[in-house]
Amino acid sequence: MASTTDDLPPAEPPIGILDAPFDSALSDRYLVYALSTITARSLPDVRDGLKPVHRRLLWAMRLLRLDPAQGYKKSARVVGDVIGKYHPHGDQSVYDAMVRLAQDFAMRYPLVDGQGNFGNIDGDNAAAYRYTEAKLTQVAIDLMDGLDEDAVDYRPTYNGEDHEPELFPGAFPNLLANGAAGIAVGMATSIPPHNVAELYDAAILLVDQPEADDAAVHALVTGPDFPTGGLVVDNPAALAETYRTGRGGFRVRARWEVEREKGGGWQVIVTQIPYGVQKGKLIEQIAAIINEKKLPILADIRDESDSEIRVVIEPRSRTVDPVMLMESLFKMSDLESRFSLNLNVLDKTRTPRVMSLRETLLAWVEHQFVILRRKSEHRLNKIADRIELLDGYLIAYPNLDRVIEIIRTEDEPKPVMIAEFGLTDRQAEAILDMRLRRLRKLEEMEIRRERDGLDKERAGLEALLGSDARQRTRLKKVFGDLQARYGPETALGKRRTTIEEAAPARDIPLEAMIEREPVTVILSQRGWVRAMKGHLDEAGLAAVKFKEGDGPLFSLTAQTTDKILIAAENGRFFTLPADKLPGGRGFGEPVRLMIDLDGSVEIVALTRASIAAKLLVAASDGRGFIVPTADVIAETRKGKTIVNPKPGAKLRIIHAVDPAADFVAVIGENRRMLVFPLSELPEMGRGQGVQLQRYRDGGLADAITFVFASGLSWAMGGDSGRTRTEADLAPWRAARGAAGRMPPNGFPRDNRF
Repeated sequence: MASTTDDLPPAEPPIGILDAPFDSALSDRYLVYALSTITARSLPDVRDGLKPVHRRLLWAMRLLRLDPAQGYKKSARVVGDVIGKYHPHGDQSVYDAMVRLAQDFAMRYPLVDGQGNFGNIDGDNAAAYRYTEAKLTQVAIDLMDGLDEDAVDYRPTYNGEDHEPELFPGAFPNLLANGAAGIAVGMATSIPPHNVAELYDAAILLVDQPEADDAAVHALVTGPDFPTGGLVVDNPAALAETYRTGRGGFRVRARWEVEREKGGGWQVIVTQIPYGVQKGKLIEQIAAIINEKKLPILADIRDESDSEIRVVIEPRSRTVDPVMLMESLFKMSDLESRFSLNLNVLDKTRTPRVMSLRETLLAWVEHQFVILRRKSEHRLNKIADRIELLDGYLIAYPNLDRVIEIIRTEDEPKPVMIAEFGLTDRQAEAILDMRLRRLRKLEEMEIRRERDGLDKERAGLEALLGSDARQRTRLKKVFGDLQARYGPETALGKRRTTIEEAAPARDIPLEAMIEREPVTVILSQRGWVRAMKGHLDEAGLAAVKFKEGDGPLFSLTAQTTDKILIAAENGRFFTLPADKLPGGRGFGEPVRLMIDLDGSVEIVALTRASIAAKLLVAASDGRGFIVPTADVIAETRKGKTIVNPKPGAKLRIIHAVDPAADFVAVIGENRRMLVFPLSELPEMGRGQGVQLQRYRDGGLADAITFVFASGLSWAMGGDSGRTRTEADLAPWRAARGAAGRMPPNGFPRDNRF
């Protein structure tokens, strides 16, 4: 048979191509990318608080000798050096990082001193790097202190042409002092700035007591210290838990004060805003609240800021409570914001992990011990090298004539001097390179004095390296000296953010959110509802037009801040905000589009929720009860069932309960009236209630609460407008559930009170 392709051995993959499953190849490569993003771009190192781009920026500026005492140089020069030698990324991203290091509203302790337009708190961008200039600040110098003393390791740059430090050794706690933010792959970091004087207090504590707990550290580092100030209003327990776990957040509010004016008026002055909030966008946000009438008690906002923030907020009237106004704005705008804490950093092994405040500061303190020992060992090596040369000089001075003779007569004087005087190669070379002017007697005395000083310094360094106690003392002195430079009495070190717990949240009245205006709510027979502006009198109501075949059913006067209650005959109550009702133009809108009410169910009452604290409700079969008005208000369009009428009965009566009332008057369709004490009527949130009056035929016509001592009054017929009062109601008084008797003479024929 002819062979087939199935008989052939499997083909080998071409040279240079790896045959591997796609999912494993993709995951391996993605893991490499993720680790690179985490360790080389997004997360700061716990030891110096810097990301690689910031470290390379400061290193490049140091090599350009942009010290605080020197002049500025173009930012373009710095960016060019960084992307050309150390950081091969986009020039704009590098410049943006440099701009942030110079912004005093972004950095608590700026590392770059910028000259020119470096942006502002309004959100405006910095000028292009060809227009701005920069140099280092003293903070950056302190952060890099020790780079010339072999305090840290160096690594080759990306192209191998130069070297750069792996981290900075300075005794400035930059990670917590300036904070950090970054988003990596699968993790992020968010660290607020803190007051460096407080950090040094806690660091000194950890030098002496490395085992100190989180509470002891938090007692010294009370909370964030943002460059823009503001107030942190979380309670102490929440702050302590946030710092203990390394995760959480801080509620930051603007700082404000009331400025009184002549005549009793006032306005609010905002002098500090939350960290990270752009002032321009904040003002636009509050202006939108005013334009959309979301906060009627707020009249205007304007920006009067110069170098200092001054935002003026004007109330609608002088009677407005300033605290209520500001608490409303805290809820509705970025005058209160939340800054998250996620202390996710790279530890000394370059491993990302979330630390507590204590662990973060302790890791930095331990790093400073390493730096102290490395600097001391480096200085010992320098001393040994110098002493070796000085010893050679001291050998040469007593034998100057012989040294000069050897130099003049020998072709190769170095071997001869080494052999004759027992010199090392370096000593012999140094003597040969000595200038003639140094051959004076005074020079020998200075060398001996220098030699004695170096011996003393070497002894001190050796004692330092051999004693943990000495190292702790030395480190505390270093911290103390820097703390004095950035202490609370200095302009840079003074705490800007206040830590104080906010008062309990106050209920903001509805009037603060809705502009209070009088309206007349009208519900037609066909169920169309509208809210006419103003309180209409009888003539105004008579002039209201309806659709053909329609007419008025209910009307009431209210305010736009009121909630309107609609009661259906099935015992279900619905709530509509008066300010959300359609206006008086046209015929309104069908109310059944606003609530879930079947078209076959009639509406029996329309009233205001604010009319009374309690309502008397009763069904057509004479059963009823008292219900608190707060229990009747429904939050959804489905409403709330309050009365459960028996089969065949319907909800008929909803009346406000007079707070002074002590009796109930009930009249049936059979024209029998009954009066009984209000105390016999139960207060319930839902149900059928109890029997108010017993009927042989017909049902309930009306019910009302009243003051027994004042009697019962009703309107007389005709247009006279007079009322009649029956003061002696003893004949109609009986126990609840009785049949009653005929009402007083002159009582309305419609059986309505």
